[in-house]
Amino acid sequence: MQESTDLAALVVPQVGRLSATGDEWEPFRLLDADGHEVEAVSAFLRDLQAAGRSPATARSYGLDLLRWLRFLWALGVGWERATRVEARDFCRWLQIAGKPPRPHWRRRDGSASTDTGGATVAARGRRPYAASVRAHNETVLRGFYEFHLDAGSGPIVNPFPLDRSRRGRRAHAHHNPMEPFRDQRSGRYRPAVPARLPRSVPDAEFNEIFARLSSHRDRALVAFYVSTGARASELLSVTQRDVDPGRQTVSVIRKGSREVALLPASSDAFVWLRLYQLEMEGAIPIGRHQPLWWTSRRPPRPLTYHAAHRMFERAVTRAHGTAGGAGTAAGIGAGIGAGPGAVTLHALRHTAAYRMAEDPALPLTDVQFVLGHAQLSTTQIYLTPRKEEVIRRVLAHHDEQTRRAAERARPAPAPGYRPETLQVLFGGGG
Repeated sequence: MQESTDLAALVVPQVGRLSATGDEWEPFRLLDADGHEVEAVSAFLRDLQAAGRSPATARSYGLDLLRWLRFLWALGVGWERATRVEARDFCRWLQIAGKPPRPHWRRRDGSASTDTGGATVAARGRRPYAASVRAHNETVLRGFYEFHLDAGSGPIVNPFPLDRSRRGRRAHAHHNPMEPFRDQRSGRYRPAVPARLPRSVPDAEFNEIFARLSSHRDRALVAFYVSTGARASELLSVTQRDVDPGRQTVSVIRKGSREVALLPASSDAFVWLRLYQLEMEGAIPIGRHQPLWWTSRRPPRPLTYHAAHRMFERAVTRAHGTAGGAGTAAGIGAGIGAGPGAVTLHALRHTAAYRMAEDPALPLTDVQFVLGHAQLSTTQIYLTPRKEEVIRRVLAHHDEQTRRAAERARPAPAPGYRPETLQVLFGGGG
C-alpha cells in the first residue's frame, strides 16, 4: 500500500480561487494557481445547475472542491489521479490542521498565504473545522467523483467510498415501518455529526440587540426576520411587489423548492418598513420588480447577504460592548452558554420558530407551513425546551433544594425557650 504523506510538515498554499462570474448560466468558476479554469469542476457545477440546485449551492460545493484541490496541489497530485490514500489523508488534515488564517481584505500582504500542519490546532490558535463542515466536504467530493466516474472522465475507483459495512447492500433492506429511516449510505471517511438544538435568541437579548440597530432599514429587516421565520437569503431576495401591507404578508421564494410562499409578518415589521421607505424616498429606485432592501451608502445597491450579516453582527457587538470583529457575539453567547458567533441572522429564524411553537393557540402544522419544512418531525424539534430556559429552571430547583435542606437542618428550641426571643438574641438562626 502507498505510504501516507507527512501531514505535520505539509504546507498547503492558499492558491486558486472560486470566482463569481455574474453570469446566470455559470455563476461560479473555479480557477487554479495560474488563473486557468478547472474544467472538471465547471462540468460538475453545470450538472448541479441542471438538477435545479441554486447558485448558493454551487458556491458551497465550489468552496469544498477548492479546499480539496489545494490539498492535492500541495501534494503534486492531479484530481484525476487521487486515490483513497489522498482522500484519507485529506480527511485527517481537515480534522487536525484546522482552518487556515485569512488575511484582512485591507492588508493582503501574503503573510498568511500558507497552511502548515506542524502543530496542533490549539497551539496555532486556529479553530478546527466543525464535524458538519467535514461531513459536507466528504459528501461533495464523493458526489464529484461519482459524477466523473459515470462520465468516464475520472479515476475508475471513487477515492471517497461508502462505509465497508454498508457497501454492497440494499439500503433499508430490513427496515421496520414503525421506525424512521436511517442513513445507510454513509461514507467511510464521513465523521459523526452530533445532533444540535437550534440556537435561538432569548427575548431580553433580542430587545437589547434591537435597540442597538442604527437605521429604520435594519429595524424593519430584523423585525421581518423574527416574525416571518424566513431564511436570510429568502427575505433579501424580496422585491417591492412582494410586500402586501394590507394583508400583512410578504412573498418569498423558498430556498430548496423555489416555490413562492406567502408568509404573515407582524404589524411592527410593516411600521418599520414604512419608516424605512420614507427615509429613503427619492434615494432608491421605485418599481414593482426592484429589490426591497438597499444599502445605505451612496450610490445605493441591492443589499447582499454578507452586508446584512455584518450589519447584525455590529448590532450584537454594540449590545454587549465587545470591541473588534474577532469577539463578535461573544458576550451574548456567554450569556446563554454558546460560543462566539452563536447569534446570527439564521438564529432569528430559530427564534421565530420557538416563539410560534411555544404558543398553545398556534398548531404545529401552521408552524411547519410558515417555516417551509417538508416533514413535521423537522418542526417538532422546536418543542424541545430552550437551553437557557432549562438552565434557569434547574438552577431554581437547586436553590429550592438548598433552602429546604436549611429548613430541615434548623434545630427546634429547647423546652422553655421562646423562638422569637432566641431569634432576637442570636439572629436568624433561631
